[in-house]
Amino acid sequence: MQSTLRCLLHLRSPSLRRNLLSYAQIVRAPIHGLSSPRVSFSPSTVLHRRIGSFLEPDEEEEETKRKGIVSAYYDPVQGRVVTSEQRMDQVFGSSIHPLENFRREVGEEEESGRSIWVRSKQKGKEENVETPKFSSSYARRKGKSGKIKVLYGCDNCGIELSQWWGVCPKCGVGSVVERGPDMSDVNPKRGAEVSEAAVRSWLPHKAGSAVPKTLAEVNMGIAQTEWRIPLSGLFGMEVSRVLGGGIVPGSLVLVGGDPGVGKSTLLLQISANVAEELDSDKAAPVVYVSGEESIEQIANRADRMCITTDNLYLYSSTDIEDIFDKIQPLRPRALIIDSIQTVYLREVTGSAGNVSQVRECTSALLRFAKDTNIPVFLIGHVTKSGDIAGPRVLEHIVDVVLYMEGERYSSYRLLRSVKNRFGSTDELGVFEMSGMGLQAVANPSEMFLTDSNTESDILTGLAVGVMVDGSRAFAIEVQALCVAGKSNARHVNGIQESRADLIISVLQKQAGLKLQDNAIFLNVVSGIKLSETSGDLAVAAAICSSFLELPLPNDLAFIGEIGLGGELRVVPRMDKQVMAVAQLGYKRCVVPKSAEKLLAALDTDMIILGCKNLKDMIYSVFNQNMEI
Repeated sequence: MQSTLRCLLHLRSPSLRRNLLSYAQIVRAPIHGLSSPRVSFSPSTVLHRRIGSFLEPDEEEEETKRKGIVSAYYDPVQGRVVTSEQRMDQVFGSSIHPLENFRREVGEEEESGRSIWVRSKQKGKEENVETPKFSSSYARRKGKSGKIKVLYGCDNCGIELSQWWGVCPKCGVGSVVERGPDMSDVNPKRGAEVSEAAVRSWLPHKAGSAVPKTLAEVNMGIAQTEWRIPLSGLFGMEVSRVLGGGIVPGSLVLVGGDPGVGKSTLLLQISANVAEELDSDKAAPVVYVSGEESIEQIANRADRMCITTDNLYLYSSTDIEDIFDKIQPLRPRALIIDSIQTVYLREVTGSAGNVSQVRECTSALLRFAKDTNIPVFLIGHVTKSGDIAGPRVLEHIVDVVLYMEGERYSSYRLLRSVKNRFGSTDELGVFEMSGMGLQAVANPSEMFLTDSNTESDILTGLAVGVMVDGSRAFAIEVQALCVAGKSNARHVNGIQESRADLIISVLQKQAGLKLQDNAIFLNVVSGIKLSETSGDLAVAAAICSSFLELPLPNDLAFIGEIGLGGELRVVPRMDKQVMAVAQLGYKRCVVPKSAEKLLAALDTDMIILGCKNLKDMIYSVFNQNMEI
């Protein structure tokens, strides 16, 4: 051992010296093959040693041929000493071949973690030698600690982690759960390779035919009005408004929303609308694929909605490759996938809904849409925070992202576009859920209003304002109730609490209303959320009406923002808001003084009342000079 360590001190490579010293301390046996005090290692040099050899040389040779030996050699690529068990009389004769003659291949048993195989190439012959668990290949799979790596992930945002955290360090909402072993070394296929292998069989091969073209060549012979797939009827017009004028061929559309809001109903009606083409020459099948329902359940829902088209095909499957194989003979005009969290690719590690599965399935569907020019609609689940479940890259891959919104106890549904590569994101579709499915609302401006009697005491504390959402303007009703007493509690529904506190404080300070000893209740009718400042003036008017116990005329509307000094400020797109309330039959509208001349020039029969501040508004509306 002393002579061995003395030789090791002359080794030039620090990493090699460290590995050999550590190995010598463990084995405590002589090392054979060191003939000189200075050893120079090259990729073809193999350091061979016997473990636990206490036999005479002749006996040792016979024992070696009969039982085999455990050998160690230095791998310059890895910078470490690795071991293997060999039968000298069966495999290598009486010598060890250079390292370059070895080629590692993954065998069937490596998947189960029992062993791997080393294949030797010597004089045109190949023989398999079993390498035990302590080999370098097996150690590399298990990591430095010798344990199989385990992946963890957040059930909310989908982030992948290498260790358990309890609560997700990224979103702080979801809990970290175990997803299984890390198979990155066993299955190296990832990303585009998996998608390419999965969809190569069904995609049309255009290799060599596609060349860069000028913009004029691309637009030649294409009429933009006829290029999109039209949707008929009031329902189709409302959906086309959100999509930017119709369905773009080859587009990938993602629809998200809370459970039960009507995503499946919406896409079933869209598929029926596309299949019921008025022009029989353009009629083509549409395939609706569901991974959550059977075809009988989908047919039952279609029967309730009176969908009877013959070009609508139903299929229930969760395998992407199987779906592509089945729809290829049909050449559909559109494809619906319900939902992206239920489908999977066979060659991607993880179950359906996994972050990798969602990403790769979406990539495969994107390539399908672009290469076949068939539009694909996807339904996406949402998390409890309202975001679409899965990786954020999902929303970057698709062309259009639509969100469907609706209150739990309201029949109205809003379809808005948050991403649209082919149109505006300011559009908003308004629908009403009925027994026949989703019906387009003819006049959405008045859907949040209630019927009321003219000049009645019921109108006390009730004011009408206007809210703009996208390109639509909606008239809203704000209710206020002021109750005198010792409590100054404030209860708000449909209005931001911080905004309500600001308006009440400005009324106390700048308008002189003594609201400090009143409990104030505020509510927006129909459960809509007032998220912009154009409704500030309507909230202030409702509070004044309830506090002064004076009703407001039902032909009067309020539009404007309130500043901290009590002044009235102009809000964007006031002309659109004034036109919206004018179409509903309102005769007068209170607006900021600075916008009076501009709005008076509009072609309406309304009387525009310009006010500078809150006091001016109170005196003009209630038409009284009183001490407040």
